[in-house]
Amino acid sequence: MKAVAVCSAAVSLVLTALATAPVDATPSRTAAPFPSGAAELRGTVVAALRARATGIRYGACDPADVPAVPHSPAGLRCGTVSVPLDYAHPDGKRIALTVSRAPATGEDGGRKVPRQGALVYDPGGPGASGMYFALAGTLPVWKRIAAAYDLVGYAPRGVGRSAPLSCEDPKEFGKAPTLAPTRPSEAYKRRRVAEAKAYARGCARRSGPGLRFFNSLNNARDLDVLRAALGEDRLTFMGASYGTYYGSLYAAMFPSQVRRMVLDAPVDPDPQQVWYRSNLDQSAAFEKRWADVRDWIARHDDVYRLGDTPRKVQGSYDTAAARLARKPAGGKVGPGQLQNAFLTAGYYDAYWPGRAAALSAYLRGDPKPLVRLAAPDPGSAAAAENGSAVYTAVECNDAPWPTRWAVWDRDNTRLARVAPFETWDNAWMNLPCAYWPAPRQRPLDVRTAPGALPPVLLLAAERDAAAPYAGALEMNRRLAGSLLVTERGAGNHGIGGGPDKCVDDYMDDYLLTGRLPARNASCAPRAEPVPGQGRKAG
Repeated sequence: MKAVAVCSAAVSLVLTALATAPVDATPSRTAAPFPSGAAELRGTVVAALRARATGIRYGACDPADVPAVPHSPAGLRCGTVSVPLDYAHPDGKRIALTVSRAPATGEDGGRKVPRQGALVYDPGGPGASGMYFALAGTLPVWKRIAAAYDLVGYAPRGVGRSAPLSCEDPKEFGKAPTLAPTRPSEAYKRRRVAEAKAYARGCARRSGPGLRFFNSLNNARDLDVLRAALGEDRLTFMGASYGTYYGSLYAAMFPSQVRRMVLDAPVDPDPQQVWYRSNLDQSAAFEKRWADVRDWIARHDDVYRLGDTPRKVQGSYDTAAARLARKPAGGKVGPGQLQNAFLTAGYYDAYWPGRAAALSAYLRGDPKPLVRLAAPDPGSAAAAENGSAVYTAVECNDAPWPTRWAVWDRDNTRLARVAPFETWDNAWMNLPCAYWPAPRQRPLDVRTAPGALPPVLLLAAERDAAAPYAGALEMNRRLAGSLLVTERGAGNHGIGGGPDKCVDDYMDDYLLTGRLPARNASCAPRAEPVPGQGRKAG
């Protein structure tokens, strides 16, 4: 999964309110079997019992974790929960995960509502923090849920102040401008290979010998310790994007401890997909989503004057990229920053008007909107570097990756011929995994037997590029009794708690009553963004 600033509809709304080829057949020499032995199981039990006894000592929230906003939920508090770094040795080194909690309001439109416990949320990544989820109850779409549930967010291991990981100096991580060639030269490839090797070495050097323990299996175990620390006998959980993957691991590992679970924008849990093939599939899906963006811009050529066909819009984009390669806008926005800005438009169509307006202004002589939109923010460089480090560590640790550059070169060269928009950029993001210094695991084969797990609600948009829809179908097959609600013809990444009332009604009904539709269901797509409106550039 590409590490960009993405989140589910729930998180997006909170933030808005606040301001093809096979894998190398030779497995890595460091690949290790799924550590499901008695030691890890016993360690999880020990850690959960310890957490249940000690609970969480709450205090005021650090603004760096949960920003202070008007009308913050009454009783909003933050604290930490202690988890083992290595579950095989629960009495060894421990790390502290930060947690936020807003108590259930107990009132829905003047009607008293009984409390149903804690709802734990993870926005994905890997590398994203869910600390701000405790603020979601301030939004109208979440008020019914906030009436019945304590809203609990947390920063998974490695993220934020939860034993933070780092792989390089944030000043180096955020360097700009950068290039983004869709047909990279051999010299450019050699340079990027050298950078990937250096980055992998930096992860080991800056994060130490515990690096291997930052993985999805431990994220799932941490979730069970958090459940116990919250005083919950069974877990009610909502995960988005990557959060759906380790949510599904939790469901497979601890099925009797699941109360209710919503998996929004499910990623493909097939062990053969984790994570090399998933990233190839993602790059292919982004080409289709980029076509959606160009089609919308072309249909509004009277506003943006970027071309009245998708092909002409592509020409305008290419012209801008070439011009930025010669002279970066504001000295900081090159083709790489332009590509990243439009990549985020592939995640959320609410970004389309602002991106189109900025591109239009730039091509007509005004670079300021594009600079505001796409230039790196020095103030967020440390957080961005931390998120990238966690993303890399988790995905590299989780599974074997091809260790020969020739395999990566072959697969991405083939794919880029038909999907040039994101293929190489995604490859460079993940290439450190080819040279990863820590042992890799073999992914858990996620499956649950009929009746072993309470029904799980899956939410997916049919044209989601970051989590291609095939992954939702695979998750539906593997979690026996799960039900899938699809937003047809839509492509937003994460749809629960967003503007689609049909989706939200299914989610609310499930979380509040436990009811699911009798069979997989679908919702009509939300309205397209209105040109000239929506988020402003920057």
